[in-house]
Amino acid sequence: MCLGIPMQIQTIDGDLAVCEIDGVQREASLMLLADPVAVGDFVLIHAGFAISKLDEEDAQATIDLFRQILAQGGGVE
Repeated sequence: MCLGIPMQIQTIDGDLAVCEIDGVQREASLMLLADPVAVGDFVLIHAGFAISKLDEEDAQATIDLFRQILAQGGGVE
């Protein structure tokens, strides 16, 4: 199963962004995005690429759902 993780853009340098969620930072390519993004925006990250821009409400709802699943022991085998 593949997951896209909502992350907030911290910095942008050309087509690369450093994105963060819960203190975890990852570098992601912005080259697949159709819409422009800025520092502070939320994007969906998959395999090192930002694949979609998210509004903050949708991003937070997804993050909250991931946190609930992890708190219940989901995702750990």
